[in-house]
Amino acid sequence: MVDFPLWLRIAHFLNIILITLLIRSGIEILSAHPKLYTGENAVDGSEWIRFTRKKMPKDRLWTSTDEEESFSSLIALPGRSNLGLGRHWHFFNIIFWVANGAAYWTLLFATGEWARLIPTSWDIFPRAWGTAMTYASGHFPPPGEPYNPLQQLTYAAVVFILGPFVGATGAAMSPAVGAAFPWYPKIFRGRQTARSLHFLGLVAFILYIIGHITLVVLERFPLNMSNIVFGTSEGATFELALILFGLFVVAVIAVHAWATQYSLLRPRRVQNMLDAVIAPIRSTILGWTVSVQNFPRSMIAPYFRVNGHPPETEEYKEMLKQGFTEWRLRVYGLVKNQQEFSLDDLRAMPRQTQVTEHSCIQGWTAIGEWGGVRVSDILNRCHPLSNARYAVFHSLARGERDEYGHGDPNREYYEVIDLRLAEQDHTIVAYEMNGRALPVTHGAPARLRVETQLGYKMVKWLRSIELIDDYRSIGDGQGGYREDVLHYSIDASI
Repeated sequence: MVDFPLWLRIAHFLNIILITLLIRSGIEILSAHPKLYTGENAVDGSEWIRFTRKKMPKDRLWTSTDEEESFSSLIALPGRSNLGLGRHWHFFNIIFWVANGAAYWTLLFATGEWARLIPTSWDIFPRAWGTAMTYASGHFPPPGEPYNPLQQLTYAAVVFILGPFVGATGAAMSPAVGAAFPWYPKIFRGRQTARSLHFLGLVAFILYIIGHITLVVLERFPLNMSNIVFGTSEGATFELALILFGLFVVAVIAVHAWATQYSLLRPRRVQNMLDAVIAPIRSTILGWTVSVQNFPRSMIAPYFRVNGHPPETEEYKEMLKQGFTEWRLRVYGLVKNQQEFSLDDLRAMPRQTQVTEHSCIQGWTAIGEWGGVRVSDILNRCHPLSNARYAVFHSLARGERDEYGHGDPNREYYEVIDLRLAEQDHTIVAYEMNGRALPVTHGAPARLRVETQLGYKMVKWLRSIELIDDYRSIGDGQGGYREDVLHYSIDASI
């Protein structure tokens, strides 16, 4: 007689909720850059698959946000081109999915339940093949105890291979992980390959779920329902099991409906609610990372996407016309000496070059060489006060509104980073790109580079650096323009 313990059934039910939320939020993340590549650089036109019919114009400047799609809320969480909230839901559920999996693994080996799942003899492979042929012939194989050979192999592969695989490929996409451990994405032959493999893992989970549900329904459905709900068919009634499982399905649908609608109606509340759980865990795991990237120049991307249009203000146009000779980078706030630096002043300071990988929050990456001056060298000349905790990088540009209505062109673009991050060696004010003066489209005359973070933190068209003790009084108090308007997270390490 089969007897599935209560803890196993609870883990199974929790996994249903978490994996479905992860799949939908993952689809939302994919919608921000619905193209997949291999290698390190996401070169336009080299994608092996795309989920968009958009064609980028040849006669005008386009940016990576023009490539975004808006997927329906029926498949994406929350849908309607809400990358920031999709990422919040994804990372929130990852925490509990990993915790649930760790508890499941621990109890599996502690109670001896592993023997039902992990094959102990090589003859399971020919027996599984025979079982597969039986299914292919339109018949059902003899029942296993508790699984037939093909089911045992499949369940073991999902639990011990597929689950860790999607976690490992997901970690390879983190800019902080890639910056601190450049060797790690290379295991998957580059960050874009890791992204593609992560997507294939999602597809594998979807196919597994479809196949699993199909066999549960078609093969000994009453017995399966009793085992799933009560752990055994002994003394259990199919009707009650079906009712209870039906109620669970309704609850899962209700969770998805609530998460979707609440995110769309109260995005700020959802952002802060989920970040309250995500932020301390992310900070604990990745907050200490320091970039040690050093790619060879031969890996510099032949194509580097533009994100954001250059400022259209008269002020910027005049600066550009004068070759930025009148531009000044102002440093003020909680410093002893407020100062202004011209481009010549920055060039006279110790120069640093670094070949690093730019990771956009949308999913594309590109390797570039950056030349400039360490932010720490700039700040040291201004002597930060002891109560300074954050650096605010203000831009000459303003926000933009995309085709889906997201963004605010009336707001200044700014981003906040922790002062400890600002003082790292690879955090620089760059005035060169790939050995030449920084192009206008990439932030001329100067932009921020902070290599353990996603691209939206790297403010282009820099105007000033302000040192503060608390960012909650700036803008909407979320730590940056994208955090305020698009509900991103202040920590962009993953």
